[in-house]
Amino acid sequence: MSALLLTALLTSWSAAGTVADRLGRQVRLPDHPRRIVSLAPSITEILFALDLSGRLVGVTQFSDFPAAAATLPKVGSYVHLDVERIVALDPDLCIAIKDGNPVSVVNKLESIGIPVYAVDPRDLPSVMETLSELGRVLDVHPRATQIVTGMRQRIDRVQQQVATSDRRPGVFFQIGIAPIVSAGTNTFIHELITMAGGVNLAQGPVPYPRFSKEEVIGLRPEIMVITSMARQAVFEQVKRDWQQWQAIPAVMNDRIYIVDSNVLDRPTPRLVEGLEQLARLIHPDVFKAAPRKPQP
Repeated sequence: MSALLLTALLTSWSAAGTVADRLGRQVRLPDHPRRIVSLAPSITEILFALDLSGRLVGVTQFSDFPAAAATLPKVGSYVHLDVERIVALDPDLCIAIKDGNPVSVVNKLESIGIPVYAVDPRDLPSVMETLSELGRVLDVHPRATQIVTGMRQRIDRVQQQVATSDRRPGVFFQIGIAPIVSAGTNTFIHELITMAGGVNLAQGPVPYPRFSKEEVIGLRPEIMVITSMARQAVFEQVKRDWQQWQAIPAVMNDRIYIVDSNVLDRPTPRLVEGLEQLARLIHPDVFKAAPRKPQP
């Protein structure tokens, strides 16, 4: 079969029928779903990226990107979903996440005739898989292919540039304040640090290990990254607290950075932006002349 014919078949493929989702369930999908409820902020971002905002009729509480997502009707948080609100929106499909949405709610929605299709975006590879998967399910395969192709090109550019440097600075990535929490090996944050040319100083079997201040000082990070959400002033104070410890190389060299948590903590196409940002922070000498290219 030629590549052109395969593309045409995928583009015209109809989602109607019974398909297996990421929970291993057989889900009966409607033909060309038009009223979709997103059951997680990451799914909301992905659907907007796929140009499907016109089909979204409901989202979860912290769906805040892009700005238009915040104006849509809310159906509770992704762990505390409001079934009555979802039903009132009369969706013909809900998109769930494999880990996070309560299975009891998924079962209840399906028992009253609302199909729920679960996906599993966790890191860069699975985000791209989710985009391709939803592109087929929701009949927007060309758009999904465009985004995934752009993401792969940007990832390749970062890896090529990182490969030009022999240095792999030690990075401490702080995602919690009291207690101090970082990200272990089995996390997409670890993946991003490694791909960006750093060494994750919190690597190990615990996904989100806790540290004392003394333990962090003992790690002697060359770079510290602190992620912030709405409480920017709080994280600025955390940065000032670390700056008292001149024995830390990151303090001595003024390499403590505060970054937007949503581009690093949420499995969406913006993870590529997070990767690029981390790479510039870890290897400024390599990336200072490299222009940023917008995501499709």
